[in-house]
Amino acid sequence: MKKKIVLAFSGGLDTSFCVPYLKEQGYEVHTAFVNTGGFSPEEEEEIRKRAMELGAKTHTCSNIVEDYYNKGIKYLIFGNVLKNATYPLSVSSERVFQGLEVLRIAKKKKAGYVAHGSTGAGNDQVRFDLIFDVLAPEIEIIAPVRDNNFQRKFEIDYLKSKGFNFSWKKSKYSINQGIWGTSIGGQETLHSDGYLPEEAYPHHVTEKKEKILSIDFLKGEPVGVDGVKMSPVEAIRRIASIANAFGIGRDIHTGDTIIGIKGRVGFEAAAPLIIIKAHHLLEKHVLVKGQLNWKDHISAYYGQLMHEAQYLDPTARDMEAFLESTQKNVTGTVYVKLRPYCFQALGCESPYDLMDSRFGAYGEDNKSFTAQDVIGFTRVLANPLKIYYSLSDKK
Repeated sequence: MKKKIVLAFSGGLDTSFCVPYLKEQGYEVHTAFVNTGGFSPEEEEEIRKRAMELGAKTHTCSNIVEDYYNKGIKYLIFGNVLKNATYPLSVSSERVFQGLEVLRIAKKKKAGYVAHGSTGAGNDQVRFDLIFDVLAPEIEIIAPVRDNNFQRKFEIDYLKSKGFNFSWKKSKYSINQGIWGTSIGGQETLHSDGYLPEEAYPHHVTEKKEKILSIDFLKGEPVGVDGVKMSPVEAIRRIASIANAFGIGRDIHTGDTIIGIKGRVGFEAAAPLIIIKAHHLLEKHVLVKGQLNWKDHISAYYGQLMHEAQYLDPTARDMEAFLESTQKNVTGTVYVKLRPYCFQALGCESPYDLMDSRFGAYGEDNKSFTAQDVIGFTRVLANPLKIYYSLSDKK
């Protein structure tokens, strides 16, 4: 009997190569494509056709956008997570959920093996391996490209020798697109002083006039755009469709990879950046100082866990519980101005706004305490410092 293997399949060169190669090694190959929001139904069908043409025994297509939002993106919004204050984890956060779904399919098919097409040069190999190894140590992991250090030319020649004459013209830029943004890699991102040109980005500026966009939040989740109520996933898509025409959300992230080296990647993430900045503005109006302070610490660590394939760490569930608790009053509307290549969060309205005029207006009017109250408060506040400096600085 042939050994049954489930291959995480994207339709690109590496995973396409894996299908006939694994078959030649004696495996019965079942491909699994997991859509996290970057592919249309038409593109899903093209990927299915390619998998079957390459010789897959079966092909499974899973659209997990809602699950990805509810178990991942939602907490990235709650935490205003930007890796190194820049990157909204556009692609790195997807891989955990893709790995979980591929493993679910492998278990359903009672496969003894699971495979991916990752190379040995990036983070994804660790993300997939860790999920598989922790949750299904009984299933053997196969990574043909990484394990054999196969190069692009070898893979193309191998496919041609098997009669598969697909066009594998190497694109100048590597694009990975999902609902939470698009990553862009190219020669410019391989060294420290490079920058991506206009043509590298998937969307270009077609809107020149300013636009005021309103986003409605309910307990921290985006649930409306420009006064129209919709689901959070629909809101993300709607904001992207509007803001992409302004060329908003572009940057280059430089950070520490899981494999221990520095790496750079370009990205375009209009909706994530706008939503996170709008959400953060609303939080500054409705959360108390301690909540905001602790959220900064916890969110940074949560983003690190997500980025470094540690989503299964139980600490992440504890942090999610805290983040969700802080969102009780994060309800209201935020107004954002869009311009070519930039945006600005203007202001907000909320029934829980702590800038309540009944207590005064900063710098203008005080209704909560007297001048004598301030004098006494300041003396008490200063007392520990007065004692310290009276004893430690005799000069």
